[in-house]
Amino acid sequence: MGRLLLVDGHAYAYRAFYAIRNMRSPAGQATNAIFGFVKTLAKLRMAVPSSHVAVVWDGGLDADRQRELPEYKAQRPEMPADLGSQIDDLIAYLQAEGVASVCADGVEADDLIATLTRSARAADLAVVIASADKDFMQLVTDGVGLVNPNDKSEQIWGAAQVVGKSGVQPEQIVDYLSLLGDAVDNIPGVPGVGAKTAALLLQKFGSVDGIYARLSETGSERLRGALAGAGAAVRRNQELVRLKAELGSAPAIESLVVGSPQREKLCGLFARWGFRSLLAQAEAARAAECGTGGTASQPGLL
Repeated sequence: MGRLLLVDGHAYAYRAFYAIRNMRSPAGQATNAIFGFVKTLAKLRMAVPSSHVAVVWDGGLDADRQRELPEYKAQRPEMPADLGSQIDDLIAYLQAEGVASVCADGVEADDLIATLTRSARAADLAVVIASADKDFMQLVTDGVGLVNPNDKSEQIWGAAQVVGKSGVQPEQIVDYLSLLGDAVDNIPGVPGVGAKTAALLLQKFGSVDGIYARLSETGSERLRGALAGAGAAVRRNQELVRLKAELGSAPAIESLVVGSPQREKLCGLFARWGFRSLLAQAEAARAAECGTGGTASQPGLL
């Protein structure tokens, strides 16, 4: 059985951008996100060897979610100009490295990742999703795991790690997040209900349906009142939080098979960006391939 590694593109680009400062090419172009992304992806691919790899990018906000909640993600600032100027070059690097980039207009990366996960499992591929986004915990099941860049252990999360983080099972994550809300996405939850309370409610009642069917048993009068008053919002939140796993815009899984690195292109990119150590390694790999009939080296150049 093969494996599909799905990387949350913009999340990793932002992470690299803020981790490395004031790095520019000889021509003055910002290159900090590119350099950090290249290093991180190489490390990730070595840690999670995969027959298929895709970096998935946001193509815009989901129209259905915006109709349900006009404030959805409305508070997010625009991408910094110095980061935006590096995205096309990141995609050029991925193409030269033999790694697929996936994006669809008007489609959020989370939904594309959910759809590709479903397709990969149908094709008997294991899946690892690389992201710190808690929404992906709802996708964890047999054959689907998470790599969280904030987790120093670098382990692949399964159901046990999801329970350890949230207190609930992966299949309860949609309801858990619907009760909590999400400040990052501008989704309001039940007033006064935090992570511990949400987990305890779901441990006792199993689901949002179970909570509202037995509202009189949920605890204090204050909690019952808050849950009753937020009932419509919680139901709406379920639709906002639940990832869409049946999009027609996702590519075929066969197109995500890792290709052979294009060493000439990689050397040209690294030279333009001023990445001397990476250029030297790429040139060495190119020379080795020429001397051995084109046998590809291990993925990643760092």
